[in-house]
Amino acid sequence: MAPYLETVKSFADVPITDAGVDTLAFLEAAQGVVGLFDLLGSAAFTPVQVDLKGNIAKVRARYDAAPEKSATLELLVANEKGEKKRTATEGLMWLLRGLSFTCKALQAAQADPSKELSAAFSDSYGATLKQFHSFIVKGVFSVAMKACPYRADFYAKLAADPAGGPSVPAGKLNEELNKWLAALSNIVIRLEDFYEKGGHNKGF
Repeated sequence: MAPYLETVKSFADVPITDAGVDTLAFLEAAQGVVGLFDLLGSAAFTPVQVDLKGNIAKVRARYDAAPEKSATLELLVANEKGEKKRTATEGLMWLLRGLSFTCKALQAAQADPSKELSAAFSDSYGATLKQFHSFIVKGVFSVAMKACPYRADFYAKLAADPAGGPSVPAGKLNEELNKWLAALSNIVIRLEDFYEKGGHNKGF
């Protein structure tokens, strides 16, 4: 085993071409975000993980059904546009919202070493997912925010080698995490713009 960020695909390694964001590489990297919530160590985050997993599965199912039309996320969405049920398009839309929520929270924590995770995730929730959620779902997320571990404990887990090897030095961890988050942010912004310009978020 190795420290967490070394065991998952980095968003920095997801290929982006003129045709768009590589679908399979993106889904693999997104799976790493699901695992990140395990490090937060609270069952309160289970609904967040279930949501991310469900939306990853919807996009993956579309890819498996029509791989030749789904090499990039943009192609996948464009090719599903004429269909009655755009399950993958809706799934990706919600997946991007969940990834944006996670990304903004961790970027805020990175930018301010004194900021606790509960504050970082609460602020990010207000800026991303909250506007799309019902009263009940807002309550579920409110519980999750309060269940965030102390910042120092989370960063220690992120740096630790579960097999008992040496932890990643703080400088290297910050460098890798910042790179991971910058690449994730770039992909989210790119695809949100694609959805907006193409009207792909309409009808949900």
